[in-house]
Amino acid sequence: MLTTHPFDDDHLREECGIFGVSGAEGAAALVALGLHALQHRGQEAAGISTFDGVQFHTHRAMGHVAGNFDRDEIIRALPGNVAAGHVRYSTTGETALRNVQPLYADLASGGFAVAHNGNISNALRLKRDLVRSGSIFQSTSDTEVIIHLVATSSYRSLLDKFIDALKRVEGAYSLICMTPEGMIACRDPLGIRPLVMGRLGETIIFASETVALDVVGAEFERAVDPGELVIVQDGKVRSIRPFKPVAPRPCIFEHVYFSRPDSIVDDQSIYSVRKNIGAQLAIEAPVEADLVIPVPDSGVPAAIGYAQQSGIPFELGIIRSHYVGRTFIQPGDKVRHLGVKLKHNANRALIQGKRVILIDDSIVRGTTSLKIVQMMREAGAAEIHMRIASPPTRHSCFYGVDTPERAKLLAAKMDVGGMTDFIHADSLAFVSIDGLYKALGEAKRADIRPSHCDACFTGDYPTTLTDQDELGQVEQFSMLEERVG
Repeated sequence: MLTTHPFDDDHLREECGIFGVSGAEGAAALVALGLHALQHRGQEAAGISTFDGVQFHTHRAMGHVAGNFDRDEIIRALPGNVAAGHVRYSTTGETALRNVQPLYADLASGGFAVAHNGNISNALRLKRDLVRSGSIFQSTSDTEVIIHLVATSSYRSLLDKFIDALKRVEGAYSLICMTPEGMIACRDPLGIRPLVMGRLGETIIFASETVALDVVGAEFERAVDPGELVIVQDGKVRSIRPFKPVAPRPCIFEHVYFSRPDSIVDDQSIYSVRKNIGAQLAIEAPVEADLVIPVPDSGVPAAIGYAQQSGIPFELGIIRSHYVGRTFIQPGDKVRHLGVKLKHNANRALIQGKRVILIDDSIVRGTTSLKIVQMMREAGAAEIHMRIASPPTRHSCFYGVDTPERAKLLAAKMDVGGMTDFIHADSLAFVSIDGLYKALGEAKRADIRPSHCDACFTGDYPTTLTDQDELGQVEQFSMLEERVG
């Protein structure tokens, strides 16, 4: 069963969460718990692979972690003290079991399983070359390109083959790989996608976010550095850095929306940063009003910051239902229009006759913002002022985020005035790009080498986009549209 909320299409969606364990008895159960904590990063499919010292075992399924990995018979079928797991969103391409990770292959050196968060931006070119050389692909995932590059590398050792493969790919990746020799965790040289390391006794754990370490009782040790490979073998940990050092560019949207508020990213509390963004938004875009109301749940920390900075009371003027699944919503414009009230409903007694400030994290297509503003008007709000805790999203992401093609991004088609009219608000304002960096503790965005990847706001892509440059249009990115994360 697919349980993603159908009205989440007005947010950018991180496509994957990964979690790996080395040196724990019953590692699969620990991975299942970690994936529960990362469920927000991917809600349409999940998978776990284990290694028992002789064989690899894998179970992959559509739907949530719960319902697929909460049964004893499933966990018992995944023996071993080394395990890796993955949660996934699909994009506009197929949602198919063959694309669910971890992906596994038998190589000349033995089994190889990989869980990937990110996107290889030259995957189409690499795949074309590999197919011409005889490679046969079993999925439509860009992740499978990495497996074929490892398999066809001319280097002798598996580690050297893996490094050789990584040096041929462009884009963003955090990877957890399992081999008979041990576990390898790594990030791309820019560190666009996150990955952290923790310990639970003698057990080494890797995860997309620190909150997953918290859930399993592990202590956060450090982030895996950009361009670093961490190798765990027989309980020993070593690190190599095969890439030329470059200034990191981690994704800034982790702070805005992707990460859970109780996670720590780059030594900063996500919750505190989002409150800071809200406070900065109140400084940059003040307005006289009676109430500050978050669009739940992602708008809550920023709304608290806005209310504290402005002195305007914070109230829950929109109540969210947490029990709406896709299978409940049937197609049809009329039902889809009503469906937003199944997910969000106005607290009429509170907002009737009031001037309200709505706080949300972002506007992508604008569809949900339009429906929420309309819902608030129908509930009797006197004025509706929309404030967004990120700059306008004007560009597509090619680094592992489910972004609509640019033609469907509202901010790419309209200025703020046009967007205000489109969603029928009395006013609309976004935090500035410099204000976003101020909330992160910087004076402003650096013009030459900004500290984060903010391409969705600025169009400043930190890597080459080989496939995009060759094809020219996002619509032709079949692998991007059918990728796994």
